[in-house]
Amino acid sequence: MLLDSIKSTAEITVLARTSLLLIHFNKLETKTESVDQTSTYLLGIMPVSTSDPLCRIIALFNQAGGVAKSTLTQNLGYHLAKREHRVLLIDIDPQASLTKFMGLVPSQLQKTVADAIIDEQPLPIHEGIHGMDLVPASRVLSGAEMQLVSAAMRDLRLKEAVEFVLEEYDFILIDCPPSLGLLSYIALVAATHVLVPVETHIKAFEGTDELLQTITHVKNKANRKIQIAGFIPTRYAQQNSADKRALAAITEQLSAWGRIFPPIPRATAFVDASEERAPLAVFDPKHPVVAILEEIAKALEAL
Repeated sequence: MLLDSIKSTAEITVLARTSLLLIHFNKLETKTESVDQTSTYLLGIMPVSTSDPLCRIIALFNQAGGVAKSTLTQNLGYHLAKREHRVLLIDIDPQASLTKFMGLVPSQLQKTVADAIIDEQPLPIHEGIHGMDLVPASRVLSGAEMQLVSAAMRDLRLKEAVEFVLEEYDFILIDCPPSLGLLSYIALVAATHVLVPVETHIKAFEGTDELLQTITHVKNKANRKIQIAGFIPTRYAQQNSADKRALAAITEQLSAWGRIFPPIPRATAFVDASEERAPLAVFDPKHPVVAILEEIAKALEAL
């Protein structure tokens, strides 16, 4: 039972809050489907077949830092590319970890995603990095977030920039910053799906309700069609009893919101691979985590 794996009052409180949020989220889902069906009927439009899905825009989002968002963005993008999908990665984190992992030096870049969302220029796309394309970031984004506060139609800045390249890609993965600020918000507005890495640590639950509240707010106000692709437990140590309890709690608490993917173990190989500016499957193809990443990438194809 869930109460066997969750011990603190704070965690029980989070469970209660997320349960209430889920009720509201599901109501929004039903309302969105109803509006779509009514609009289709009134306009006399035949439903569009989904057998050939359009570009899936997946925001990897968690306001907590150190949960492997950038690592997962790079590695899942690589596995999707190896499965013959056209993949674009967008770094919208001022720390620019993804940009560095992909082998670029942020301070040497003439154009970044900031130029697209502030000056409304075309996305500066670097092509063919391990079979993927990349829109890089730099510390300039910190100032750009401040400028967004007073920008006209700020919520749509990234969404509109992405719309110009939708036909060129099957998957667009957005690496969000570890915050609930405007940069994360505009990424969620632009996304069709949100994928949530969650560290297998009890403290990770303290912000879970805020995270889900933000997603629900976006669905309620700015992006009715956003879906939760699932949750990826990260930094998991199977031999650690606390990690086992945390994983059990994640599964019990969040499975009603979306799929719980297999946990990503703690592995120094990720650090080594990032130092070599390569995905794990390139750095160490036989590493056991590679199979887990491949399994998650395969599941994303069904979105």
